[in-house]
Amino acid sequence: MGAMSSSTLTSDGAAWLASARTYPRSTLAFWEERPDAPVVLPCGSAFDIVSAPAVFGRQMLDLLWDEGPGPVAVFRGRMLLFATPGTAQRLPSLLEWEEWGATGPGSHGRTAAVPPLLCHGTGDAVTVPAPTGTASASGSRWLVAPDTRRPWLPGPEILLWAAVRAARSAVRISISPPPDQGAKVYDVSRRR
Repeated sequence: MGAMSSSTLTSDGAAWLASARTYPRSTLAFWEERPDAPVVLPCGSAFDIVSAPAVFGRQMLDLLWDEGPGPVAVFRGRMLLFATPGTAQRLPSLLEWEEWGATGPGSHGRTAAVPPLLCHGTGDAVTVPAPTGTASASGSRWLVAPDTRRPWLPGPEILLWAAVRAARSAVRISISPPPDQGAKVYDVSRRR
């Protein structure tokens, strides 16, 4: 993966995050007094959050990197991917459509072994890291801090693509037999 964006929040990025609140100036004033303090912000207006277990979230982030992943934070061992408002409502049905809904003993959906993604939208709130790049006592920190007043945010379709690709690569790695060293391999993907 290429060089990471800054893990320190810019003033424009802080203004964008604070815009999620009814009174953004109070959030900005709080951060001026305590730049090392995380804050709880509501989801659904400026952003939604897709929370993934750290390893799987990192795989999704690696796949999203070419697009520019948007803001990403870590909180209590989970990766928080900031997404367009409405993603939390739409992504679960897209995941179910992709057979992510296969749960329980004996389920053989193609992604049954993948941990669940938690979608936070309207009515939910999340803890976002402090403006400084240092991890707080809760372990929250920015991996990719927002740096503009209008950061690019992935939508549900892009996150679905990243989740399915990450799941398929994880499954492929764990169940593929070792290649037959004497086998001839033909590329049939480019038929004319």
